[in-house]
Amino acid sequence: MTPGQACSYKIGHTVWTKARERAKAALGARFDIKDFHSAGLDCGRVPLEVLDGVIDRYIAQSKAS
Repeated sequence: MTPGQACSYKIGHTVWTKARERAKAALGARFDIKDFHSAGLDCGRVPLEVLDGVIDRYIAQSKAS
């Protein structure tokens, strides 16, 4: 284990769960956990700010369809 590893994990976990809750609140019954995970994971390893943008686009596209 490297110094800061646990903190890094927890920060990423917090961002991911907040993004999921944001998507659930925005999409309601249209929220699909599989689609959410695909959107978030298919972008690969990105900075957390970029991940937030990816999830924002997922929400917008899901609302539009």
